[in-house]
Amino acid sequence: MSGASIRLAPGGELLLAGVLDYRSGPALREAGGKLIGQHAAAALSLNCAAVEKSSSVGLALLLAFMRDAQAAGKSLVVRELPTDMREIAQVCGLTELLPLQA
Repeated sequence: MSGASIRLAPGGELLLAGVLDYRSGPALREAGGKLIGQHAAAALSLNCAAVEKSSSVGLALLLAFMRDAQAAGKSLVVRELPTDMREIAQVCGLTELLPLQA
């Protein structure tokens, strides 16, 4: 299993990386919520290009991060969603809910 992480890049973009599953989900949930709350910008971007593999936990994280941003009065867009996450979102009917940016 690859280590999963969420961090703030120097340009202010949130970077989600690694394997998103039931083992990594709780720590990512906590860390992502803190980063979103502490970020000074009103508009946030979450880049998922470095996500190696994801179960439905990955989508649950995205939805939780959306709620965190909304609660903090911020907007959030998701960039570079991997194919496996996009396919799960389509099957679950979540593509309309996710703020995906090409």
